[in-house]
Amino acid sequence: MSEASSDKTRTLAWLKSITGDLSTTVLKRMEEQLPWFSQMPPGRRSAVGLVAQSGITAFVAWFENPEAAPWIAKDVFDTAPRELLRSVSLQQTLQLIRVVVDVFEERTKAATPMIREGVLRYSRDIAFAAADVYARAAEQRGLWDARLEALVVDSILTGEHDTELPSRVAALGWHGHGEVSVLVGTTPPVLEVDSLRRTARHNRADLLVGVQGNRLVLVIGRAKPAADLEEEPVSFLEIAKQLEPGFGEGRLVLGPEVPNVVTASRSARAALAGFSIVGAYRRAERPVLADDLLPERALAGDPLARQALVQRVYRPLADHQSDLLNTLWCYLDNGRSLEATARELFVHPNTVRYRLKRISEVIGWDATGAREALILQSALILGRIADSGPNEPRPTAQVRTPRRRSR
Repeated sequence: MSEASSDKTRTLAWLKSITGDLSTTVLKRMEEQLPWFSQMPPGRRSAVGLVAQSGITAFVAWFENPEAAPWIAKDVFDTAPRELLRSVSLQQTLQLIRVVVDVFEERTKAATPMIREGVLRYSRDIAFAAADVYARAAEQRGLWDARLEALVVDSILTGEHDTELPSRVAALGWHGHGEVSVLVGTTPPVLEVDSLRRTARHNRADLLVGVQGNRLVLVIGRAKPAADLEEEPVSFLEIAKQLEPGFGEGRLVLGPEVPNVVTASRSARAALAGFSIVGAYRRAERPVLADDLLPERALAGDPLARQALVQRVYRPLADHQSDLLNTLWCYLDNGRSLEATARELFVHPNTVRYRLKRISEVIGWDATGAREALILQSALILGRIADSGPNEPRPTAQVRTPRRRSR
């Protein structure tokens, strides 16, 4: 046996003889220097101590066979239970490694250069192994979060969610307790999710991201209800404009504001309906509000749009005591002509002007505009259809019988 081999054998035997003492010293040093270690429950503190002891034993095995460094370093963290990786951060793990290395260096200060060099090399391998373990754990959590986020967004789009929706969005880091709106657009060639989330955070909003083929769906939620904010909240339309660069070219529709994430499916259905027909509105902006597409959505068969038009336009005018509904009908049927409307109603044109102003105050739309006229005309037609009902008897046409000529 060579002299170098004999020295390594004696050094290895000495290392094995002090492993127990090293483990005891490491545990005592952790209690003194690491506050988080002493505050842990006994079971987790024992698991952390087991990792430290495993590291010491693995160093002896590594010193005996340095070629086995990769798998020996990895095995140190394989002894830790999975819940320990979730409760001990990477920073705390590196502090643990530092304590073990310091104890090793103190005990091997008078030892051969071979051991001191081995401690340095092994501590490097252990640090890389720890980073690898936590990186893989973070990647798995990221994949799980991505799957959960896709499931949540899909349930919001379909409206098939249950009472577990709040807990699921909370697991994704959703802090929003205020209003919610859904933004639907085209998926860009390169999706920058982090950039979208930063923009949302800058506006004190949470964000859920879902990709469904060529559609990119963003669920935007305020951290607090608008009534609880000290200053005027940023509108969802303004947030959508800031998020617009993160979408692909083409259509971009913002659903209406709803009270919370549980009711977000209403906003999502409106945004999806608008997204499918926005091309029919030649002057649609980017982004465009789904409520600005009510006529097109109603013509395409969207029941939400039909209901919205009837409830927001027809019902308030029909329930009004004055003759606003009939005035609006006549005004639109006469091509928005004040004089023609006044002649048909046997009133002065100024009376028509006054009634149109009252109509605008009641429903919020100005009948004198071309786009608003289309919206109001659609609402009146849908309201009359809803009032007539399917069971109302239709008027029969009167058949004129020809008179007989008297001779």
